[in-house]
Amino acid sequence: MKNILYLIVISVFLLNCSVKKKPTFIKVDDIQFLSLKRDTIYLQAKAFFKNENDIGGKLSTDEIKVFLDGAEVANVSSEEFKVPANQEFFIPLSVIIPADKVFDKSKGGLLGGLINTLLNKKVNVQFKGNIKYKVLGFSNTYIVDKTQVVKIKI
Repeated sequence: MKNILYLIVISVFLLNCSVKKKPTFIKVDDIQFLSLKRDTIYLQAKAFFKNENDIGGKLSTDEIKVFLDGAEVANVSSEEFKVPANQEFFIPLSVIIPADKVFDKSKGGLLGGLINTLLNKKVNVQFKGNIKYKVLGFSNTYIVDKTQVVKIKI
């Protein structure tokens, strides 16, 4: 008898909470330098979405690479993000770049280019990769390719 009651409750829940369509990926924006320290550079951006479903899901950002003036310097690292139901939201894309990777002399002139960039106080930052969405066995991948000129605040 308990099993039938559980089955009815689960069935009602699943029928009322449906996945109409995947959340809409709007854009990646608000790329900014948070801080420049002796051994690390901290960047952050925001990925904006709109979820019209009655249920959430999870987003993961492990496959996004970060480029400074065309040179790959880091990957976005974050935990899985819980998607809220029926609302617009953003997920933070935080990046920690080791300074030795940026200023490595073996990168074929990257040091000279970045010194020039620091003097101009602007740099091209590119986020390129995939954001994965998962819910109830359904998954989807969003392609991210955003380049923005960012002012460096020293």
